[in-house]
Amino acid sequence: MQMEWIWGLIGGLLIGTGGAVYLLANGRIMGASGIIGGLVDGTAWNAWAERVTFLAGVFLLPVALYPLYPNGVDTHVTDNWAVLIAAGLLVGVGTRMANGCTSGHGVCGIPRLSMRGLVATMTYIVAGGIGVVIFRHWLGVI
Repeated sequence: MQMEWIWGLIGGLLIGTGGAVYLLANGRIMGASGIIGGLVDGTAWNAWAERVTFLAGVFLLPVALYPLYPNGVDTHVTDNWAVLIAAGLLVGVGTRMANGCTSGHGVCGIPRLSMRGLVATMTYIVAGGIGVVIFRHWLGVI
């Protein structure tokens, strides 16, 4: 088995475990867009400490793991900053429109047999595939 597949499996297990622990610990879905969105729009300031702690872990874990990979990891991400910024903005708008993101709908929604989570996950997987065809194969920008 290729190492990229093993890393993907390990990452998936960690995300799934994190989602289960978050749900069991405080009864809420670990949806990253909802966690960030609640801080940005002010609707979740009653739980700001847990949200900031969660986000700190998301941002600081790669920093903590950096000494193990001093040469870096090839993420296959484009060097085109305009594409990265546009993609980030589109993902942010899309997750707000869908009332959730991959971690909320896919990782936490589908295991709870949520029809909304299943439909949202199928929709963003198809949209991502269409995006790859358009932006990589037709336009060649990624």
